[in-house]
Amino acid sequence: MIYLDSNATTQPAPEVVQAMIEALRDLWANPSSIHRAGQAVRRKMDLARQSVAQLIGCKDRDLVFTSGGTEAANLAVCGSLRAQPDRKVLVTTRIEHSANREMGKRMADEGIEVLWLDSNEDGVVDAAQVEEILATRADEIALVCVMWCNNETGVIQPIEKIGAMCSQRGVRFYTDATQWVGKMPTNVAELPVDLLSFASHKFHGPKGAGALYVKPKTRLISQTLGGPQERQRRGGTENVPCILGMGVASHLAFLWLQTNERFRMEKMRDRFEQRVLNEVEGAVINGANAPRGWNTSNIAFTRLEAEAILLLLSEKGICASGGSACASGSLDPSPVLKAMGLPMERSHGSVRFSLCRHTTDAEIDQALEIIPGVINRLRKSMAAVMPTA
Repeated sequence: MIYLDSNATTQPAPEVVQAMIEALRDLWANPSSIHRAGQAVRRKMDLARQSVAQLIGCKDRDLVFTSGGTEAANLAVCGSLRAQPDRKVLVTTRIEHSANREMGKRMADEGIEVLWLDSNEDGVVDAAQVEEILATRADEIALVCVMWCNNETGVIQPIEKIGAMCSQRGVRFYTDATQWVGKMPTNVAELPVDLLSFASHKFHGPKGAGALYVKPKTRLISQTLGGPQERQRRGGTENVPCILGMGVASHLAFLWLQTNERFRMEKMRDRFEQRVLNEVEGAVINGANAPRGWNTSNIAFTRLEAEAILLLLSEKGICASGGSACASGSLDPSPVLKAMGLPMERSHGSVRFSLCRHTTDAEIDQALEIIPGVINRLRKSMAAVMPTA
């Protein structure tokens, strides 16, 4: 198997698996209990929190552990809106992950005014539009929500610029950093962000563990009631095995980011793209002219359907994801690619290939031996069924 779907999830590192097994076997006491067994678990959780905090450059107490990136995103958006009842405007984009995009739609249904930012054909948000909205509506805006690195295209947004605009106007800024944290250096102490969410399974940690960075003095209304856990910002007994696994994954990612490996991986991604462009007629890189994360390549194979491509690739042992989703028996284009204004013949045939830090040159070479043949086979099949004049 050649696994090129790391933006969907990554394989947990062996050290992560071992830590979780030990937690399930030995650290099963409730960390909220005051007896020795419970407090032993609490100390292990504190160490894990330190590792996660180190990865993003914040203090331990500024982290809220959640069940994943989606819950962290929901807490950021809903918690901010409910903490500021006099502000009824949410500013976000149509290229967000569905956790935020769908929450925007839900908020609109509940009476919140949602202002959707535009993006260009490479998927970059218009920062000038943000400045224009802030200039006239700052006192009404509860939150500006712009993701850092797009999960489909890898396009990086100018969050430092947008965050600085928000800070100057006294408006809260939140970024979904799920596809950034663990892959690129992060230091929230130097960023103009109030809230930042991420999930451990994107950097070789377990599913079921995520976190939300909350800048000091940023008030949130808890969305999960039931106890005083996480400094009263997320009730419920903590998922200790997953949190400890996230701690180990964070430490491993922190060490990896001290090396120059991500630059080598970026060259590997670029080599992969160039070979595909050279060998496959009609192939186009989505977001090619924008800054992108080192591990993501979203390639449009024009006039083909992503579903057919993915099925044939899977038969050949390659795991990838589509730029479009199957809905009601027909392929609808990805909302992200649609928001970028890409033509239908391009968005329908878009496939996302995403690497992880363990992807090898040999795997890329194998994939490059397979992909052109798959695309050419499909083009021949399409030509065979197309009506002739």
